[in-house]
Amino acid sequence: MHDDRKSDDLVVPTKLPNNAQGGAAEVVEGRGSPKGNAASETRPRRGAGVGVSSELDRVRRVARKDKDVRFTALLHHVDVDRLRAAYWALKPKAAPGVDGVTWKDYGQDLEENLRDLHSRVHRGSYRARPSRRVYIPKPDGRRRPLGISALEDKLLQRAVVEVLNAIYETDFLGCSYGFRPGRSPHDALDALAVGLRRKRVNWVLDADFREFFTSLDHRWLMRFLEHRIADRRVLRLIGKWLAAGVIEKGSWTQYEEGVPQGASVSPLLANVYLHYVFDLWAQQWRRRHARGDVMIVRFADDFVMGFEYRDDAERFWAALRDRLAQFSLELNAEKTRLIEFGRFAARKHQARGLGKPETFRFLGFTHICGSSRSGHFKPLRITDSKRMRAKLSALKGKIERRRHLPIPEQGRWLASVLRGHANYYGVPGNQKALYAFRSEAVRLWFMALRRRSQRTTVTWERMRRLRARWLPFLTITHPWPDARFDARTQGRSPVR
Repeated sequence: MHDDRKSDDLVVPTKLPNNAQGGAAEVVEGRGSPKGNAASETRPRRGAGVGVSSELDRVRRVARKDKDVRFTALLHHVDVDRLRAAYWALKPKAAPGVDGVTWKDYGQDLEENLRDLHSRVHRGSYRARPSRRVYIPKPDGRRRPLGISALEDKLLQRAVVEVLNAIYETDFLGCSYGFRPGRSPHDALDALAVGLRRKRVNWVLDADFREFFTSLDHRWLMRFLEHRIADRRVLRLIGKWLAAGVIEKGSWTQYEEGVPQGASVSPLLANVYLHYVFDLWAQQWRRRHARGDVMIVRFADDFVMGFEYRDDAERFWAALRDRLAQFSLELNAEKTRLIEFGRFAARKHQARGLGKPETFRFLGFTHICGSSRSGHFKPLRITDSKRMRAKLSALKGKIERRRHLPIPEQGRWLASVLRGHANYYGVPGNQKALYAFRSEAVRLWFMALRRRSQRTTVTWERMRRLRARWLPFLTITHPWPDARFDARTQGRSPVR
């Protein structure tokens, strides 16, 4: 590995702030200084396997120190140890790809299979298989296309992503949260809530991209990757995955643009694309053109921006449309809107006789202008009603299919569903929505049990006993956003 200082035509026109040492403060949350074994010494002549991370640590240190360095030797980090770890990280019950090979099948002769895959990858004879197209329902009634990769493609992609993350996790900005190691949707929700409270936000631009994953331009994506990756073998691997296409109903279709949703490599490629197209550009626009405060929180193709002044928001929105058009992207007009939201929104709406301020949805929650007991502004988050209806509709079918199982088995399963719901939606201020979800789940279970027989003995009195016996009472599982955000960023990247 060494740096290649050949001059390239940079897509981003100026040197942007991610060359700061130690993690400069960014719009809402900065990258901060990574901790742990990043500073460990490199052990000579050792592979970067699972138990030996020193060489990837060296990649990480070099990437952090020099934002212009291009890495010419990365594929050797994809060794048998890393492939084995990727195999064990896969879900054993995941659906197979077009080859029909399951996790269990591949593990029958795991070591030989891994050595064969490693050999084919490093001598250049590996061939990516097409994805198998399936569809899953979306909350709005439409269906989302997913591409199920073959098992070997899955584990190789996971191994390559682990290597590339050593580079890109030093580059990605603090406003980016989607599909990144150590970052969750709740980290994005915390950053948004803290930004709305602590920054001078009066207007919110709630937006996402139209058909983002199917619109990525392959040529631009490869150019973006080449800013950091000069290992032609790694670039060829990514090119093979992009060109593998999809099989649906026995017919093969090549991807002219976009990345398959569901592939292990797709989230990283999407983040790389938006890092250059959106994140760096938005940071630059804020520094050059904004008159007031601006905050950004992005999770994959869904983002929220807060502005102090309306004219800043409108000028940014117009400039963003032009920017995205250069890279084959556009905003979803139905889901993108500018609303008055913030500490003064309720007062201004009341003075104009407009009622309550508008709300916006982000990561499954509806965000509302609320207030604390002392009367100070506090953004409230409640479960998105559309998400709840869709989840309850799906839950009804699952309960119906299980109604003839023993009641203890049904109770344990439904209890796990409720706990999973609370683990995501159990944020402060959302108690009523949690109670409503549990109550509706109990009602659906009651109706299913009564349909087990025409001579049912299930009454509401018995149902109350079953509820008390098997179903947990849903409580708040997450701390207040300020507490967790401050604990996560203390001393590294203050909100400003």
